[in-house]
Amino acid sequence: MNQDWEDRVAAAWARIDEYSEDSAAEFRAVIDALTAELPPGSPVALFEQGCAWDSTGHSDRAVPLYRAALDAGLDGYRGRRAKIQLSSSLRNTGRPAEGVKLLTPELLAPSDELDDAVRAFLALCLADLGREREALSLTLGALAPHLPRYQRSTANYARLLVEPEG
Repeated sequence: MNQDWEDRVAAAWARIDEYSEDSAAEFRAVIDALTAELPPGSPVALFEQGCAWDSTGHSDRAVPLYRAALDAGLDGYRGRRAKIQLSSSLRNTGRPAEGVKLLTPELLAPSDELDDAVRAFLALCLADLGREREALSLTLGALAPHLPRYQRSTANYARLLVEPEG
């Protein structure tokens, strides 16, 4: 894997919207061809293949690929993306509790640009489990820093949604 390969993968993903539902298999074939350039069992290849299935409407096919990528040692930025996407796919396949279990530790992970995505997908999983107040708290907490005003009060209200009354 090198920058040329990364650039070609990014270019393929940049064109995903050019594929219709009927030609989704063509997109997956492009990703399969790129991942075939990597060593067998490559966690990056497994992840990219999972993404291709997921992005073409097959969360059920993505789940085992995301799991295999993580089990094979996918870490860093792609590893965090895999956890977010796996949680979303688990939710889409009726297993939101597994998504909560997977994403909750990510709230304590070193901060990066994916923090709000972690909170968004965790909130979706929580809502599916009937834990709407927690979901709303996470969502408002993620939104608060982006507001032009009312950041402090929004963050406090988010906290109060789940904090026991004293």
